[in-house]
Amino acid sequence: MPGVGLLVTPFHSDRRGSFTKPYAPDALAAAGIDMGVAEVYWSSSHPGTVRGLHFQTPPTAVAKIVFAVTGRVTDVVVDLRVGSPTYGQHARFDLTPGAGSVVVPVGCAHGFEVVGDDDAVLCYLQDVPFDPATDAGVRWDSAGIAWETTEPITSDRDAGLPRLEEFASPFVWDAA
Repeated sequence: MPGVGLLVTPFHSDRRGSFTKPYAPDALAAAGIDMGVAEVYWSSSHPGTVRGLHFQTPPTAVAKIVFAVTGRVTDVVVDLRVGSPTYGQHARFDLTPGAGSVVVPVGCAHGFEVVGDDDAVLCYLQDVPFDPATDAGVRWDSAGIAWETTEPITSDRDAGLPRLEEFASPFVWDAA
């Protein structure tokens, strides 16, 4: 999926615990990604939780870098860029601490499912500030994703989002 991927950054573990550098501008530049960070968020979620599929629409569309601090999640990115060779398709990543960071470009929706028996904490780095006026999403169960959880914990907001096939995407694929 163009622009979507797992960015592997340094991760060190020893008897004391672990240390990582999830945001490394030089690693991003080496991967052809030019992204600054305007805001940082984190979420804590219980096993069986599904969050997403979220994005911001223009003019404040957002790119993200997402990584796991604790726990294990199936992280998902859905391409919403009209004209993209992967429009409507999704990419999946198994995220755990030290596994790397998922790069979510502008025009893609992001979501995840907490798998395993432990809570998960995810950290999100965004290139533009959160804008409630352009905050949007598509339903978590409308993009053909095979979630592990059969009866997930979701928010009322996520349950009320439009289905992917009902969403008129404002994003246009730029092959340049």
